[in-house]
Amino acid sequence: MKKILVTGGAGFIGSHLCDHIIEHGFIAYCLDDFSGGDIGNIRQLLDFKEFKLVKGSVLDHDLVWRLVSEVDIIMHLAAQIHVDRSYVEPQLTWRVNVEGTQNLLEAARYYDIENFLFASSSEVYGSAQLAPMSELHPLEAPHPYGASKIAADRMCAAYAKTYHMPIKILRCFNIFGPRQRSLNYAGVIAKFTRRVLSGQPPVIYGDGSQTRDYMYVKDAVNAYDFMLNNDMGLAGVPVNFGTGEEVSILDLARMIVDVCGSDLEPVHDAPRQAEVDRLVADISRANNFGWYPHVTLMEGLSSYVSWYRRFGYEPRTVVD
Repeated sequence: MKKILVTGGAGFIGSHLCDHIIEHGFIAYCLDDFSGGDIGNIRQLLDFKEFKLVKGSVLDHDLVWRLVSEVDIIMHLAAQIHVDRSYVEPQLTWRVNVEGTQNLLEAARYYDIENFLFASSSEVYGSAQLAPMSELHPLEAPHPYGASKIAADRMCAAYAKTYHMPIKILRCFNIFGPRQRSLNYAGVIAKFTRRVLSGQPPVIYGDGSQTRDYMYVKDAVNAYDFMLNNDMGLAGVPVNFGTGEEVSILDLARMIVDVCGSDLEPVHDAPRQAEVDRLVADISRANNFGWYPHVTLMEGLSSYVSWYRRFGYEPRTVVD
């Protein structure tokens, strides 16, 4: 049985990947320091003998190297993922996102890992200069988070080329879905949903004309599965995953209000610092290799709101 290490495995996307790994008959090693992960996301897996939970950081050299020595495949998602937090803690963001990635890459090189999937981000691009945004778009992130992801992304590409390692780079656009909570530096869909279901209007920073490309988490999991199982010259080559369709934040807010069965009107606040104005994926490269998204934005929002009504209000729980 293949053994797959998922860093950040108790997080929103990582936990869905752990589910997928177990469902397909493999062994999942979940590494998470629970700075952002939630034990509730993986509670359903704790009794499976094929699931191994390890609390720790990707910065822990000895721990990472021990785990990598035991597995065949790495899916590296652990990161400080919040743009706003990166303004406040740029050094932490760099250490986790760049030095943590380097630690994993060195261990993967030493132990000759079969496959290494890296979670890059659409935030590496900055605001669209050309739309839709292909993988050749300039990398001009305007914030410390994006800069750290550029560094890690390019380091993965360099290791793939220099050491001939099977490293795949996924640049996913805005992923949403069940297990995405509204606490602290949450994503806008989670924040809008929490407010509307609480009888409060969604708050939009700026005029709401800024756009994003939202992909449902099931399609994101399928993207990882696709990259894992395809070796068509993709080592070190970044691949965009999204829907290729953009929606304004104002329209998104109105869609969530509608899905929640409310008649609230969004309210506006001052624009946020260095916010990206436009993000929309050119997914031609993924399409050419045979990957397509299947869940529409409205379908995804309906599923997410249903989940949030049942589980989204629970506080985040961590392990000691």
